[in-house]
Amino acid sequence: MMGIGGVGMSGLAVLLSRRGFDVDGCDIHRSPRTQWLESEGVRFFEGHDPAHLAGADVVIATPAVPAGSPELAAAKGRLSMRGEVLARIVSESPDTIAICGSHGKTTTATYIARLLKALGEKVEWAIGGERPGFPPAGGETGGVLVVEADESDATLALYKAGILVVTNVDYDHPDTFKTRDEYSACFDAARAAAKTVVEGEGLANEEIAVRAAVSRGHSREDAEREMAKIAADLPDRRFQRIAEGVYADYAHHPAEIRYALSRARSRFPGGRITVLFQPHRFSRTLRFLDEFASSFGNADEVVLIPVYAAFEEPVEGGTSADLYARMRGAGMANVRLARNCLEAWEHASRTRKPGDIVILLGAGDIIDLSETVKSGMPAGKRVILTGAGSNTWKSDLDLNVEYVRPSGRAAEAGASLGIPWMAGIPGTIGGWVKMNAGAFGHSIGELVEAVKVDGRWIDAADCGFGYRSSSIDGEIEDVRFKELPRGDAAQYLARRPKFPPGTKGSVFKNPPGDFAGRLLEEAGCKGLRVGGAYVWNGHANVIVAGDGATPSDFLALSQIMRDRVHFRFGIDLEPEISGLEMP
Repeated sequence: MMGIGGVGMSGLAVLLSRRGFDVDGCDIHRSPRTQWLESEGVRFFEGHDPAHLAGADVVIATPAVPAGSPELAAAKGRLSMRGEVLARIVSESPDTIAICGSHGKTTTATYIARLLKALGEKVEWAIGGERPGFPPAGGETGGVLVVEADESDATLALYKAGILVVTNVDYDHPDTFKTRDEYSACFDAARAAAKTVVEGEGLANEEIAVRAAVSRGHSREDAEREMAKIAADLPDRRFQRIAEGVYADYAHHPAEIRYALSRARSRFPGGRITVLFQPHRFSRTLRFLDEFASSFGNADEVVLIPVYAAFEEPVEGGTSADLYARMRGAGMANVRLARNCLEAWEHASRTRKPGDIVILLGAGDIIDLSETVKSGMPAGKRVILTGAGSNTWKSDLDLNVEYVRPSGRAAEAGASLGIPWMAGIPGTIGGWVKMNAGAFGHSIGELVEAVKVDGRWIDAADCGFGYRSSSIDGEIEDVRFKELPRGDAAQYLARRPKFPPGTKGSVFKNPPGDFAGRLLEEAGCKGLRVGGAYVWNGHANVIVAGDGATPSDFLALSQIMRDRVHFRFGIDLEPEISGLEMP
């Protein structure tokens, strides 16, 4: 089993092992879940290697395995997908309950398994969630088999369940289902093949579980009594308390987000709610861009984290920067853009006050933030050296960062050198040298003799000067130049575009053999706007900070510009502005 550490794969592995199959599998890293698998008699290999497949009669994979995986190639003729195998187990078992639906199926499946067990039935389960004492699979073999049936890969249509529970049908997974009708048809196929169907549209999860128990002959009174004892004990990441004032929720569909935040607001009516949201998959983000943008009404602040790709390649228009732009376009002022999960949490942890609530929202690697929340952010301020700051982007997140301007000659204005072809370029001498600034076919590195860094002199040949870059690491204290060119700067100033106020110069470096401005203009970037930041009509490689512009506006716009060039020309532009590293 390839990717056996996943919650769905691990549950299936235990089901197969309990049915007499010799099961092993691999995943990138060991985890508490793989340790649990080993305790259940399933062998685990760390890492991926086609050699793991030796002797296997059947190889099982999930869609998360990359198409070009050598293991997939080695599995030719023996390959089955996880959803197909689970559907077959359910279809061939005499007593089964399959829980499906767009939202709530993990919670409802957990409720049903625990409720039937409390009512005295023998129960076996395989569910895509877990909680202490209730692993992804377990129970008594030979009892009623309760499984969570996933529709994301369309294998739901293969199920022949004794009882099919449908929590709700709300269009999702546009990567698999191109239309709502296709999505609905998958559920209809499972309904048609089931002996009994329990519909849950519009009901709470607890009521659906009660109705499933009643459909098996239990009295409503008994079912409601036992359900009342179970209801508050949700699976992991269902509004799960991580620490004081910090909760994690798996919601990753607009409808789920609205529900989760409505629940948070009703539970904490006077608290300030900050949401750290990581969208799950580019295709879903693109398809539901407007719905996502309008689903955060109960949040006081939203910090967006880069999309968790799962197994997808990036999709134009489906990034967190695009979602940020849509939210800002809708007039939201309380949204910010982070470059990673840790940065988002650092901001939340530094800004929250007693009584405030932070919610980690989404289904990607934002899950891993829970451990960081419990252990605390590492102490220590990060120091970033900066010159005049004209070519430096600084986040509007509250981060433990100090920007330090060096002293001495390196901090003097570069214009003081009087180099004609550098006329009109802002910045300090140190900044010019570190970034190997240049213009009109020249760069400052060609004039450098040696650089003093952290108390020692480095010869120019060892500075690693390249196009708008160097390998200089540390604080530049002084620079020795060769003879500097002199001449009339006026002719260069006349040729230089007069940038409007509120710019940081060229956003991206020129790629080899081309010009970033040309590519950006061909990609239709001129005039693009995010919040108060916009691309200057005079040059497509310049962002202007207009009225109300925020650093997050600037970051999102630059990411959208970069993506436009990537999808049209296959070229990945590198930022020229210091600090503008992008996911």
